[in-house]
Amino acid sequence: MSLTFIVFDCDGTLVDSQHAITTAMVESFETLGHVPPARQDIMSVVGISLVPAIARLMPDHEPHVHDAMAESYKSVYGRMRASGQTQEILFDGAHDAVTRLSGTDALLGVATGKSRRGAENILKEHGLRHHFLSVRTADDGPGKPDPHMLKLAMADVGADPHETIMIGDTTYDMEMARAAGAGAIGVSWGYHPVDVLHASGAHEVIDDFASLDGAVARVRARLGAGLSALQD
Repeated sequence: MSLTFIVFDCDGTLVDSQHAITTAMVESFETLGHVPPARQDIMSVVGISLVPAIARLMPDHEPHVHDAMAESYKSVYGRMRASGQTQEILFDGAHDAVTRLSGTDALLGVATGKSRRGAENILKEHGLRHHFLSVRTADDGPGKPDPHMLKLAMADVGADPHETIMIGDTTYDMEMARAAGAGAIGVSWGYHPVDVLHASGAHEVIDDFASLDGAVARVRARLGAGLSALQD
């Protein structure tokens, strides 16, 4: 029996966490005596695992520096969360969309560059955790855009690639979906531009959560018809 497995990214797709991420990253750089990167550069690496993200921000430094920066970032972010400074709010329509889809025959999952602790905390905080049968994170192995995370999520629920659709805001989400043979739907309100999402393999890009159901139906129909490449 065919099913539909819808997998959401977290930061930039369900949750607007850019203020918390940039604040923590800037403080981490300053704490270790480095010049902080520009905000747009920080946003450009949201979605991939922490150490690789920092490596992209500090290409001229050795791996041990990247590791130290990652530990500093985790420490700063943890302190901010404990003091209520993270301000990770849901995007408009996110809660309703997840609740609505959870009430259908679709199965839901999350695949995020967050740590497991961070992902579990944010989903529970917003009362969404029980909707997701699978939550895969940067702690589970190679991060985005490697398809490993999405393949684990599919295995969790017994879904095939042609039954799976990834929803995300970055090129890493789109590339991961395509590499796994799944459908890819981008969102325009996140951290990467729409034209870049299309160029990285998005089969559709939506402007609000009200448009999600229709986009899922169209992509799912094409997957079901055997158009695994979803070429135009």
